[in-house]
Amino acid sequence: MNIEARLAALIGPAAGRLHTARSRNDQVATDLRLWLRARLDQADEACRGLQAALIDRAEEHVATVMPGFTHLQVAQPVSLGHHLLAYVEMIGRDRGRLADCRGRLNESPLGAAALAGTSFPIDRAMTAELLGFDRPSANSIDAVSDRDFVVEALAAASLVAMHLSRLAEELVLWSSAQFGFIALSDRFSTGSSIMPQKRNPDAAELVRGKTGRIVGALIGVLIVMKGLALTYSKDMQEDKEPLFDAFDSLALCLTAATGMVRDMTVKADAMARAAGTGHATATDLADWLVQKVGVPFREAHTITGQIVKLADEKGCDLKDLALADLRGIEPRINADVVALLDPAQAIARRTSEGGTAPSEVAKQVARARQRFL
Repeated sequence: MNIEARLAALIGPAAGRLHTARSRNDQVATDLRLWLRARLDQADEACRGLQAALIDRAEEHVATVMPGFTHLQVAQPVSLGHHLLAYVEMIGRDRGRLADCRGRLNESPLGAAALAGTSFPIDRAMTAELLGFDRPSANSIDAVSDRDFVVEALAAASLVAMHLSRLAEELVLWSSAQFGFIALSDRFSTGSSIMPQKRNPDAAELVRGKTGRIVGALIGVLIVMKGLALTYSKDMQEDKEPLFDAFDSLALCLTAATGMVRDMTVKADAMARAAGTGHATATDLADWLVQKVGVPFREAHTITGQIVKLADEKGCDLKDLALADLRGIEPRINADVVALLDPAQAIARRTSEGGTAPSEVAKQVARARQRFL
C-alpha cells in the first residue's frame, strides 16, 4: 500500500491499477520470501567466511598438540587443526540446511490474491521468473496461509547458532587462566570496571547468549502458527519481528565468530603441556598391549588402569613413570612404550581416515578447501 501511495503521488490515479489481481495476503507472502531468500544467501556467505577462517587456522596448526576432551576431562591428544576442522564440518551441514530451505521457499505466491486466486488472465509464471523464483506456488490457499518456510529458516538458523555457541563456549574456556590455550584480541575482549587485571571474552559470551534469542524466535513462530485455521489470520504478523531479529543476531554472531577465530593467539606450549596431563596416552598403551603383546583389549584395559592408578599414587603422569614401574605391573612392556606415551607421537599414529595424525589433518584441510570454499 505504501508503494501504491508513493506511485499515486508521482503519476496520479493510474497508480490504482497496481493492485489489480493482487491482495495484501499474496504480496506480503511474496515480500517475505524475497527478504528471507536474500538473508539466507547472506547467512550462507557468512558461514563460508567462518569456514575459511577455521580452515586457514587449521592449516597453521596441523601438528599443534592439544588435549581432546570427553566430559570436559582430558581424554586423548589431538591436533588443534583437527579440532577446528570439526567445526568446519558442522558449519558445512548448516550451509546445506540453509540451501535446502532456500530451495523450498523459492516459489512465488504472487497471484494467489487473497486466497482463491483471481479471475484476471495473469501470467504467474512470468512474474515468478521476473522475481527470481523457481516456479509459482501450486495452491493459492497454501501460498497465503502457511509460514513453514519461516519456521524452517529459523530452525536452520538455530542450528547454526547452536554450533556458534559451542565454539564460543570453547573460546571462553580456552582464554581463561585455568586453560590458557588462547588469547583473544582486544577487538573481542574488554576489561573490568573495577578489576584492572581482567580480560573478559565479551564477544564470545554474547555469541553464546544470542543463541537463546534465535532459538526463542523459532519457538515463538511455531506457537503463533500451531492453532491457525486456513487461510490468513492477523496472528501471522507476529512472524516478522522474531524472524528479523533472529537473522540480524545470526549475522552479528557469524561476524564475531569469524573475527575471533582469525585474531586469536594460540599458545601452543600451554596446549602441549595440557595434552601431557590426565594420562592422555593411556589408550595408546592399551592399544600397544593388544597389538604387540597380543592380550585381549579388555585385559589391556585392566592392565593400563592399574598403571594409571600407580601413576596417581606416585603423583605423576603416565608418561613420567619409569620403565621399571611399568614392568612391575606388566613384565612384557619394553622400552618402545616410552616413546609411545609422548602426546605428539600419539597423534602421529592416528592415521585412519578423518583421524588426528598431522598427515591426515593436512588431507582434511585440502579436502575442506575443495568442498566448501
